[in-house]
Amino acid sequence: MMTNKIVVDCSTGEVQEIALTEAEIAEREAMAAEYAVQKAQEETDKAAAQAAKESANAKLAALGLTAEEIAALTK
Repeated sequence: MMTNKIVVDCSTGEVQEIALTEAEIAEREAMAAEYAVQKAQEETDKAAAQAAKESANAKLAALGLTAEEIAALTK
């Protein structure tokens, strides 16, 4: 993980590379962990939605609908 930040003074064009403080490092680590949790939840939700769709299609097929009829209903 990068432990420096770039600070640009637009009025002078001066560019500085400054070490992050412990608080900034901790904040970045917390944000990265939160992002990982959020992405995992999104993947879980996506998988659950796909499983529900497949289950619904199987139930429609069990009722005697053809694949074309199921496709027409689920569009």
